[in-house]
Amino acid sequence: MHRYSFPHTPVANPEAIIGAGNYRFTVLTDGLLRYEWAEDHQFENRASVLAINRRLPVPEFRVKEDEHSLQIITARFHLTYDKQEFSPNGLSAVVKGRYGPHVSVWRYGIQVSNLGGTTRTLDEIDGRVSLEPGVISRQGFATLDDSTSMLFDDRKWVTTRLPGKRVDGYLFAYGHEYRRAIQAFYLLSGPQPLLPRWALGNWWSRYYAYTADEYLSLMNRFRKKRIPLSVAVLDMDWHIVHDDCVKEAGVTGWTGYTWNKELFPDPKAFLTNLRSQGLRIALNDHPADGIQSYEDPYKEMAITLNHDTSMGDPIPFDMTNQTFLDAFFDVLHRRFEKEGLNLWWVDWQQGTHSRIPGIDPLWILNHFHFWDSSLDNKRPLTFSRYAGPGSHRYPIGFSGDTVVSWDSLHFQPEFTATASNIGFGWWSHDIGGHFHGEKNDEMLIRWVQFGTFSPVLRLHSSNNIFSIKEPWNLDVPYEQIMTEYLQFRHRLVPYLYTMNVRAAVEGLPLIQPMYWGYPEDEEAYNVPNQYMFGSELIVVPITAPQDPKSRRAQVLAWLPPGRHVDIFTGMVYDGDRQIWINRRLEEYPVFAPEGAIIPLDSASVLENGCEASTMLELLVVVGADGALELVEDDGMGQHTEQINFRRTCISFHQQTGELHIEPTSGGSIPPHTRDWSVRFLGYSSLEKIHVYAGDESNIIEGEKLNNSLQVKLGTYPDNVRIVVRLESHPTLNVNQPAHQIIEFLRGAQVEMDLKDHIRAIAESANPILLQIGDIHALGLDSAVLNPILEFLLADSRVSSTGDNQETGFVVVDR
Repeated sequence: MHRYSFPHTPVANPEAIIGAGNYRFTVLTDGLLRYEWAEDHQFENRASVLAINRRLPVPEFRVKEDEHSLQIITARFHLTYDKQEFSPNGLSAVVKGRYGPHVSVWRYGIQVSNLGGTTRTLDEIDGRVSLEPGVISRQGFATLDDSTSMLFDDRKWVTTRLPGKRVDGYLFAYGHEYRRAIQAFYLLSGPQPLLPRWALGNWWSRYYAYTADEYLSLMNRFRKKRIPLSVAVLDMDWHIVHDDCVKEAGVTGWTGYTWNKELFPDPKAFLTNLRSQGLRIALNDHPADGIQSYEDPYKEMAITLNHDTSMGDPIPFDMTNQTFLDAFFDVLHRRFEKEGLNLWWVDWQQGTHSRIPGIDPLWILNHFHFWDSSLDNKRPLTFSRYAGPGSHRYPIGFSGDTVVSWDSLHFQPEFTATASNIGFGWWSHDIGGHFHGEKNDEMLIRWVQFGTFSPVLRLHSSNNIFSIKEPWNLDVPYEQIMTEYLQFRHRLVPYLYTMNVRAAVEGLPLIQPMYWGYPEDEEAYNVPNQYMFGSELIVVPITAPQDPKSRRAQVLAWLPPGRHVDIFTGMVYDGDRQIWINRRLEEYPVFAPEGAIIPLDSASVLENGCEASTMLELLVVVGADGALELVEDDGMGQHTEQINFRRTCISFHQQTGELHIEPTSGGSIPPHTRDWSVRFLGYSSLEKIHVYAGDESNIIEGEKLNNSLQVKLGTYPDNVRIVVRLESHPTLNVNQPAHQIIEFLRGAQVEMDLKDHIRAIAESANPILLQIGDIHALGLDSAVLNPILEFLLADSRVSSTGDNQETGFVVVDR
């Protein structure tokens, strides 16, 4: 059956194996080694939950051996082994390269610092939590212990390890090539699957006992407010919870498989209505209590399982029983899926133990849920907690019930980025937090802004009547800002889906820590909350409240070498330094480097469901060559090699100042027309732009907007090549700090005389460095000082007279 069919090749090529007696080594890649020791000389060739693919192309390596020692040498490491039981003295490997002041040596059994991975859940967490290890470290190596993990047998069913003393581990020796280490991990453990496009939009979820009419009314309200959604989630109250039969059975009511007819008198019609609005539907499932006698599917399940119903005994939950598992999906779950359900939210909170020691029920739930969801050639998807290394194969991850606090928000960007160190790229958080904490609308806005630039944006809250996430229940300024960011999330879907394909095909997660791209820059390790968002963007989350004087929140950012533009303000920044970033509540610091190309949905009204749009806007940053391939598909097919993607190559050529949009190729969707527009961020030198499309040539007048130039190209067939020509060697604008400082002072809550004094300094003809000295001499609070310095220092080309004179810049808090 489909749920027992998953791609895996667990037996390694014999030519990659070196071993005798009670040791065995497998050279999987030039930087990935499997090391095994078995007291009984029996080694494991079955797939584990971590390692499903060991039959990889044999890399080049050399073996040097004598009676008492073994050496294995690849392009990346040199291993030495004394042929005894593994020990720190007897088994070690030198990683080639220099990753610190001394040689980088891995020794078996010696704990080393690690850049971290992720953890099972953030339930009840208010702030930081310790993380399990990933596969990268600054020392250039990391290991994963696979000695006790669950296995799959020849029938692709779960089983346990052989008894006895044994070691089964993996050494990743990729130095500071962190992306290569993750790609090797995916070779071993399987790739990230391709998410359906609809998973990338806004999800609505709340632990609340909605009626069908209330829920449909809520969805209608979102649509009338022009706030698009893609997934409608029903928490546990969709089934009976508080009925007398539940109390009489002596169970909690968390587990349930019977629609609450008082709330949902016609479930199928309810689901049909949601789907007609372009929404996908998810139901929460706490399966631990099994199936009680009062449940609608009880008799059918009992017949299938030959369960005695004479005493009304419940059918126990036991995922280690294959017969039960088959009935769990084919009888219990399928009835809801036939009614229109798209996704199960597997809310497992009952730990790691099962009837069979060594088998974690969460692993079974995640694995078989995912592959069962591939029925009828659907793109498989599940929504559950992390179970350990290898869990990236079963997206999407649910991070748990977090406390509503600034500390919780502050940890989530780092938590999300660091999870990529173990290949886990698709976390979904309770955006806004789940329970406890405080009601704080500013914090909610910052959480939604982070959610906009996180893998999955799912608004969620507890059943507390004061815990609200509907934008229209906020005061007007907060409502407007929240609405704009929820809309922007759906505008981002063309970019997000392209990065989704990149993650599945190239093994590059959507979110990456800064040190992945800049491993030799110390500053990249000192901004754990900052991350790369796909190939084109850098996000600097704001996770602290604004200052009452400046009416801005601030965050210390590190911008890598090159020039960057804030995509929301159009402000230009020089990189290779740290700088305090200060933003009003409606602003969020997201930077695009020179050469960046970001495709957005530009439809005037964004619809539910995230369907491919015929109206696109390109955000382009001049100053360097750049290229991006926009990728789409029709949603059919499960494996990337089987999907006929539609591809549109877009490139910017700095020397000629030309943007090229090539004809779309591939895909099963018939060719159609598209409406294109371009916004050149941080560039507004020209007002009239030459546009060539096929045999046509036009001159189009651009519109200057937020320090950028917007050009509406018009509608063209997909098979036409479009060229937008600027001047040759276009350069980014020079910031105007005096204007920016005055705008800041308008809203700042400080003395009027002080504002006049600052304005006089900013408008003076003095060089920037002298202005900075005069500003410092005023003895301003850092909350007021730092925004002014940001305007003065963002762009080193600024001079007080507004010309392009190079004046240098001062590093702030380096």
